[in-house]
Amino acid sequence: MGDADSGHADDGAPAAQFPNWDDEYLDQVGGRLVHNYDLERDRRVRDEQFSLYGEMVIESKKHFLHPSIEIANHHSYEYLFARRDGQVSVQELEALVELGHDLAEEWIDPDEEHYSTEFTFVSIVDRIPEQVRSKARELDERTLLKYGYNGHYEINLVVVAPARKQIVANDGAAVETAFRTWEKIEREEPGLLRLIARRLQL
Repeated sequence: MGDADSGHADDGAPAAQFPNWDDEYLDQVGGRLVHNYDLERDRRVRDEQFSLYGEMVIESKKHFLHPSIEIANHHSYEYLFARRDGQVSVQELEALVELGHDLAEEWIDPDEEHYSTEFTFVSIVDRIPEQVRSKARELDERTLLKYGYNGHYEINLVVVAPARKQIVANDGAAVETAFRTWEKIEREEPGLLRLIARRLQL
């Protein structure tokens, strides 16, 4: 039995074009994300405006004996929304979580090939109050679709204060590494795409 995973880009692919945010921090983040995400600038969702929007799709295929004999074909999606908030409150984080649930109803096509969808919201702030830190760190929003037969979706929160080199996120927010621009990404470690693709190893 074998498997093959593919996404929008490969860890070894050359740098793709990505928007200029006229924001040094977001430009650095975009440079880290561009290999794995399709990126956009100034994406409006409902009544919320986000400076950076990213989308990634991973397809996982498993086959038996020969690639022509497929026994499983699953898709995983991640949608990333980031913006500068200056300051953010617990109530505003809760509103983002509700937005994630609303988008799940609109954007997910639940069927047997849907494995997972993640909605990750990133607030870039001047400082991180303790209540906000606790809310983001303790978030656990995972919803099974049809008892898991149609996969699941998750909502993640990341709050980052770049000037203070501080960041907090819930356990599921793997993408938070890209927002630690004050730390180098260790090339000997698995790339972001590989880390996420591991979730599809059924």
